[in-house]
Amino acid sequence: MRAKLQQLREANGYTQQTFSAAVGTSRSHYSQIETGDKQPALRLALRIKRVLNYYGDDIFDNTMPVRK
Repeated sequence: MRAKLQQLREANGYTQQTFSAAVGTSRSHYSQIETGDKQPALRLALRIKRVLNYYGDDIFDNTMPVRK
C-alpha cells in the first residue's frame, strides 16, 4: 500500500470518497491507486499532488511491474 498517499489524504481531512471527488475520479479507481493496484495517469497524479499541496516526487512509488 502507498502509506504516504493515505497518510497525506487523511492528514488533510479527506475520506477516499471526498478525495476522489476532489480530484475528479471514482472512489474505486482512487482506492486502486492508493493500494498500488493501479498507477495514476500523469494528469490525475498532478491533480492528486495539487489537492494535497504536496510537491515532493516520492508520493507515488514504482512498485508496479512494467507491462510488456
